[in-house]
Amino acid sequence: MNAKQARRLKVHGIVQGVGFRPFVYQLAHRHHLVGQVANTSEGVTIFIEGDPAGIDGFCHELKEKAPPLSKITSVIAHQAPLKSPSAFTIVTSRTTNQRATLISPDTSVCADCLSEMFDKNDPRFGYPFINCTNCGPRYTIIKDIPYDRPKTSMKHFRMCPACQAEYEDPASRRFHAQPNACPACGPQVALFTNQKEIVVATDPIATTAELLKKGYIVAVKGLGGFHLAADAQNQDTLKRLRKKKNREEKPFAVMSFDLDKVSRFAHTTPAEVTLLNSPNRPIVLLKKKKSPLLAPAVAPRNQYFGVMLPYTPLHYLLLRNDFLALVMTSGNLSDEPICIDNDDAFERLKNIADYLLIHDRDIYLRSDDSIVRKAAGATRFIRRSRGYVPVPVFLKNPLPPILACGAELKNTICLTRNNQAFVSQHVGDLENLETYRFMELTINHLKRILDIKPEIIAHDMHPDYLSTQYATSQSRLTKVAVQHHHAHVVSCMAENKKDGPVIGLAFDGTGYGADGNIWGSEILICSPADFKRAAHIAYVPMPGASAAIRQPWRMGLSYLIDAYGDTFRDLNIPFLDQTNKSKIETVQAMCARRFNAPLTSSLGRLFDAVAAIIGLRNDVHYEGQAAMELEMAACDLPDHGYGFDFKTTANIRQILPGPIITSVVTDLKKGISIAQISAKFHKTLIDLFAHLCTEIGNDTGIRQVALSGGSFQNTILLEGLIQILEKKGFEVLSHSELPCNDGDIALGQAVAAAAIVAKDK
Repeated sequence: MNAKQARRLKVHGIVQGVGFRPFVYQLAHRHHLVGQVANTSEGVTIFIEGDPAGIDGFCHELKEKAPPLSKITSVIAHQAPLKSPSAFTIVTSRTTNQRATLISPDTSVCADCLSEMFDKNDPRFGYPFINCTNCGPRYTIIKDIPYDRPKTSMKHFRMCPACQAEYEDPASRRFHAQPNACPACGPQVALFTNQKEIVVATDPIATTAELLKKGYIVAVKGLGGFHLAADAQNQDTLKRLRKKKNREEKPFAVMSFDLDKVSRFAHTTPAEVTLLNSPNRPIVLLKKKKSPLLAPAVAPRNQYFGVMLPYTPLHYLLLRNDFLALVMTSGNLSDEPICIDNDDAFERLKNIADYLLIHDRDIYLRSDDSIVRKAAGATRFIRRSRGYVPVPVFLKNPLPPILACGAELKNTICLTRNNQAFVSQHVGDLENLETYRFMELTINHLKRILDIKPEIIAHDMHPDYLSTQYATSQSRLTKVAVQHHHAHVVSCMAENKKDGPVIGLAFDGTGYGADGNIWGSEILICSPADFKRAAHIAYVPMPGASAAIRQPWRMGLSYLIDAYGDTFRDLNIPFLDQTNKSKIETVQAMCARRFNAPLTSSLGRLFDAVAAIIGLRNDVHYEGQAAMELEMAACDLPDHGYGFDFKTTANIRQILPGPIITSVVTDLKKGISIAQISAKFHKTLIDLFAHLCTEIGNDTGIRQVALSGGSFQNTILLEGLIQILEKKGFEVLSHSELPCNDGDIALGQAVAAAAIVAKDK
């Protein structure tokens, strides 16, 4: 017989709160091993003793058969002296000096729990907080680690004997499930009017469903915050919701009970079905059906619905009441953070919601719904938040501890630890005090639960961003400013584990340039530590500055003036005929005198201009609306686009927008359709940027191209450039772990700052 052996293992990754210890317990028993397992601040430690073959089998299955919500990043094993314990046990969590454990995101309720919840003979029948180690809240209820009940928002609920027995039974699906509860001992729901008067109801959820069917708006407390819920087939209610929420046209997300209901109003592919059904439960952008059945106010002037399936037990109980879909939009006024606290919701939502369905389990950290779409053969994030955070982006090289403060719009923050970059949930647009405070809260929360003490703080170059002001106010940290588009490209490189140099295409609406102008169509020769500007669209004035973002007609005039000079007034096109003459004169004067008209090279503003000139959109109600509608207007791409030209100044190629604009106007005057003009415009950009990449690649020998920036949410541009560049022999890098918009900036800032500091030493 082989002599007994002992081994000590340290397991790192997402291994707490996901049923990992009972899995280890059962695995040890299956291989006839004795020892113990414990949670620590670093992860999980295991001591096993027994037959060598059993130990080898245990170690193999530990990695191959781990629980579905776990993610093992490393297993460190050492031989250990024999201790001869009598059994295998699960011991109390231990705190160590170093914290390296990873925390699971919030995940959707699992099939086992749903089966129990809909079983009339089950003790948890109809209970809206049913969960187990395979599902439920995690990140939004954790205050500190190790992940034990006293360090979660469940600390206020003392388990009844039945729940306690499950919690202590290693064979139970609820062994050490920290949110474990039942109707006798756990959180409860209650329905109130917006005047904070309780609605007496035997079943508050069923009563809520009745109210929704009658056309009322109800604020529903969920996993990462409140939703504003309304019947997605009730046009009048949705128009009222838009007015109250101050959200004129931006699409609402909808939630349906199952895929059968979704199929009645939206098209799905197998890949999209997989995303909808995933434990992450993101909002997935799906193509509308021709007769979509949902009210037009759900997503006006848009070819897509943002659709999600239920992810909490409460959602299932609400939606089983024969709704085709419910609008489930964020519980806030536009531009404010979503509500997570009951009292705050009563105060901030009382003028929007008619009723509030609340519960008494606290949310420690808000987390908006994530938004994804399938494009160019991969999942592309538009917003990465609930269901995905705080899983890190794993980097090629370890970094010092860094805090990166992100951009102003679509803000996220990033903390680094060794080769892990923790990009936060969506914080929002840092344009008010409430969002700024949320950013501070997120920074402090992540620093605490990850035990990261930053040595370097990275920020945008723009001095007026609130994220920049936060960074520069911090003492005793090395401060590093990172140019916006450099951060975009480095983020894409980091996600793809590339060191560069690359040809970086950073296309968006706004970014503070190294020359003080507004950049946004940047072709950079890029490495993490530095960049060189190789090409961009030639500058044009942005009349009215930020007003030009909200009013694309201003950019339409600016580009016409740039292309035609004073003769633009002679153009016989509807855009000019329908624009107030005094406004035209004002904008012309602003452009000529450069009064409140900063220079911009933004591709986003060029999209706005074309959308306005061809009659699609003069004013926008949300960021990127004109560009999005121009994309959706396009028919299939033609073989050839418009001509293009550029000039070279100081070794920087400047793309001349004039030839593109005059071609658009010529087609418009010929009566060419908007769909064809849009398609030709997109084809022109694809050919133009591929041509420039080829020239720059030939000059430098660089054969990698990185695509980043919010303009690459345009799938025509993304897919077209990937296809043509790969045909030309380039390796094309793009985003699939983070959004390509400003949600990726913080990661790029962190990686660039580390490289800049190392280079300067």
